[in-house]
Amino acid sequence: MELYAVIMAGGVGSRFWPRSKEKKPKQLIRIFGENTMIQDTVKRLEGLIANDHIYIVTNKIQKLRVKEQLPQIPEQNILDEPFGKNTAACIGLASVVIKSKNENAVMITLPADHLIQDDEEFRKCLLTASEFADKSKGLVTIGIKPNRPETGYGYIQFDETEVDKNIHKVLTFAEKPNIETAQRFLEAGDFLWNSGIFIWRTDAILGEMQKYLPDLFDGLEKIEEAVGTSDFEREVVRVYGQLKSISIDYGVMEKSDKVFLTQADFYWNDVGNWEAVYEISDKNEDGNAIVGDVYTEKAFNSYLFSPRKFAAVIGVENLIVINTNDSLLVCHRNNAQDVRLVVEHLKMNKRNELV
Repeated sequence: MELYAVIMAGGVGSRFWPRSKEKKPKQLIRIFGENTMIQDTVKRLEGLIANDHIYIVTNKIQKLRVKEQLPQIPEQNILDEPFGKNTAACIGLASVVIKSKNENAVMITLPADHLIQDDEEFRKCLLTASEFADKSKGLVTIGIKPNRPETGYGYIQFDETEVDKNIHKVLTFAEKPNIETAQRFLEAGDFLWNSGIFIWRTDAILGEMQKYLPDLFDGLEKIEEAVGTSDFEREVVRVYGQLKSISIDYGVMEKSDKVFLTQADFYWNDVGNWEAVYEISDKNEDGNAIVGDVYTEKAFNSYLFSPRKFAAVIGVENLIVINTNDSLLVCHRNNAQDVRLVVEHLKMNKRNELV
């Protein structure tokens, strides 16, 4: 069994504005600790997957920074998509490139910007999933046991009977629920959070794409013919312009009858917005998580970020304050999801220097 990793790193992280920008999005900034999120993602794979078996899929705007941050990854392993076409195209592109190296390779596909604790348990979980994916040709995902009725995550219902050690058949996928449905999922006990981490053989995922996304598969076949030639980049641009934008979940996982999961035993958070950062961060006696030069008076339960300018925050609670060189965000913690609307507004008004 030969393991490869595909790290999806093309997002813009609009809910992390104003720190996350198109040229330097969420996965390329330091939010926790000394490393950026993509650096932590690669580091987590040490001892399991060799650096020359790790592929990064990003875009032209971010490719240079990805190369700077990950000098240990061969430059030819950093693939840039000409257009964002969602996760099915991204995974398909990496699959045909890896197939040219080893058509029976097992691919671990994961986002660049998740927070995971207990790296050893994480690698152990990936190995269990990889071994099953290799022998079964099934599509395996990692489910996270919910500890609250979360409305920001998708859910996976599974058959509680094991088909292999810590491997279960997936019954259904559920979109992000309302609070009542999320509570019902929690009480049922057979629903897990969808981590967005997938493990499969290249031939298995391409076979399911051929079955459920035939037009996308036809495009990938054209790209595959150009892998390793001088026509590769030109062919990727040509084909990508015609591809349907669809997620791997909706396009394949929700339709396939070959989907399994393994349950994680490590801490996971997709760090989807500033509220998630606040929840994870260390807090002082007033419930504030403070980064930078910030004075507070009668301020409570807030995330306050101002590393380059002095900021004073007085008489407020439950706020997110992000103070950067060129922008200031002040937002109630309950509205953290709405930060992306600022990015939409700026783009609509051609304020591109701020996004």
